[in-house]
Amino acid sequence: MTVEQTPTRVETLATLPPADLGARVVAALRAAGLTLAAGESLTAGLLCATVADTPGASAVLRGGLVVYATDLKSGLAGVDGDLLRSRGPVDPDVAAALADGAAARCGADVGVGLTGVAGPDEQDGHPVGEVYIGLHVAGRETVAYRLSPTWRDRMPCAGADLRRGVREATVREALAHVLDALGTPGPGSGAAGRGDDGATERANAEVTGAGDGVGNKTTGPAVGDNDG
Repeated sequence: MTVEQTPTRVETLATLPPADLGARVVAALRAAGLTLAAGESLTAGLLCATVADTPGASAVLRGGLVVYATDLKSGLAGVDGDLLRSRGPVDPDVAAALADGAAARCGADVGVGLTGVAGPDEQDGHPVGEVYIGLHVAGRETVAYRLSPTWRDRMPCAGADLRRGVREATVREALAHVLDALGTPGPGSGAAGRGDDGATERANAEVTGAGDGVGNKTTGPAVGDNDG
């Protein structure tokens, strides 16, 4: 699989706080009538937790697979065992397979797969910060991206723990890729991404205003039994 280059617009979106990105993803998915699932290795559920922090997330968040151990990537997410044995878990095809597997196992329209090295040491020759993000969107070809080298600029704070920084940067960029795929423009931009423009306008309408603590609001009642 060819690793796609992360567009500048995605890097710009990834500078937003995680809570803001999560709220925008929930709004964009609701506007498009789509659902989300994730297969997470190094982030160990952090992406799903970030999305779930937004009220009304159960309308779009189907669930996730925490597949930290290599054998669980195959057993739970359906990643090909030969692929894992030949290339190891830090690989773009593994990220893509995790995205496909999460979408299939959880019955979601959008699947995200995350695998890589959070540190503090390298892993089997892979440096800290080598992370791959798989993105499955129903009706499209699954793609994989490598975490942008600008991740160090998005460390949560000066002197932040390296592992924490890599994991949070991964979640930010993955959510930014979801927004870009759904056509949500970056902050201060009037240009849409590659998704449906109607969904973009509806999502933008839902994430403006106040009311959820991150400068956004989610309209409509929560769906499901996990929002309290």
